[in-house]
Amino acid sequence: MTELTTVVHDASEVVVGPGTDAPLERYENAAIAVVDGRVAAVGPSEAITDEYPPENASHAVDATGKSVIPGFVDSHTHALFAGDRSDEFAAKLGGERYQTILAEGGGILRTVRAVREASDDELRSNLSSHLDTMLAHGTTTVEVKSGYGLDTETELRMLDVIRRADERHPIDVVPTFMGAHAVPTETDAETYTGRVVDEQLPAVADQGVAEFCDVFCEEDVFSVPQSRRVLEAGMEHGLTPKVHAEEFVRLGGARLAAELGAASADHLLHANGDDRAALAEAGVTPVLLPGTAFSLGTEYANARGFLDDGGSVAVATDFNPNCHSQSMGFAIALACVGMEMTPAEALIAGTHGGAHALDRAGETGTLREGSPADLAVVDGPSHVHVPYNFGVNTVETVFKSGEPVDGGRR
Repeated sequence: MTELTTVVHDASEVVVGPGTDAPLERYENAAIAVVDGRVAAVGPSEAITDEYPPENASHAVDATGKSVIPGFVDSHTHALFAGDRSDEFAAKLGGERYQTILAEGGGILRTVRAVREASDDELRSNLSSHLDTMLAHGTTTVEVKSGYGLDTETELRMLDVIRRADERHPIDVVPTFMGAHAVPTETDAETYTGRVVDEQLPAVADQGVAEFCDVFCEEDVFSVPQSRRVLEAGMEHGLTPKVHAEEFVRLGGARLAAELGAASADHLLHANGDDRAALAEAGVTPVLLPGTAFSLGTEYANARGFLDDGGSVAVATDFNPNCHSQSMGFAIALACVGMEMTPAEALIAGTHGGAHALDRAGETGTLREGSPADLAVVDGPSHVHVPYNFGVNTVETVFKSGEPVDGGRR
């Protein structure tokens, strides 16, 4: 028996997803009806409410003066961690380089020590709190990486915490294994690459939680050959590759992602035209992380170049102890101001593009008929208010599969 779950009506605007002849497919003075957790109809409010009367719905929302957008798909985060690195933020403002902090045992390695010392309950509590904040800001699907363990036991612990969060939290949580996130202080990159390949990946495959395998392909971290070795081993174990590429220098991670047919290549601040063309030809989604550039005080990725080369582009938060923002709305604002994306382009990148980066295109990131009713009601008459009103959370209500969840301002 079907059930009319939700009707959101009289919205100033409903954004459906990417348009064919325009950046967005959208309706003004619109409504959206949800049956059994999926979008049953979207269009002009009068027509939708005639067919799906709000009084017959379990949840009816008068969205007069407001807009409705797909729930955000945050396709790149390191949201599971312990400890605090706010002092490093202050140090960077004073001129300290991120690479220097890492070389001195700070950065990722400092968080690794904190995660190893944390209990499972502490890790679960930390992640749940971050997910609550993300949900309040309109995120309904999020990728979370391991990578603060750098040993088999802790990486498996992290992935198990991520699995439990997916089971218990309204947000869909997508797990990524990233044992090759940094090189532990007691070894070298080549030796540690062997441990990831020979010890960690078989254990991760046996555990059966991770969906993707990521690697930090970067100068003084993992070389292109070492990154290839990790990702190819991950593919042999059924994990789809992702690559942290061209963040601080142009090393070749983007071309590696293209050669392997990765789901995404992420960061890409130093990618050039050849890299962009290779990714577009291979169908690899570029994931751009303007919050990272903002927090590091560096130049932003060339979003316009990626957009002009065609294909999907994603925008994500990169939420982690070094980029401490759980807000996709802020990431979209930075994408507009720092990377010269239009509000429409940035919104599509934070929804439909993020779904592409997680191999979930068609499953989330749009509000087309038949798609899961993951949506956010924005306190503003159009999607432009997401980046325009960048100082606050503009998301008023969040629905997951058509059911209201604990969203709203915080």
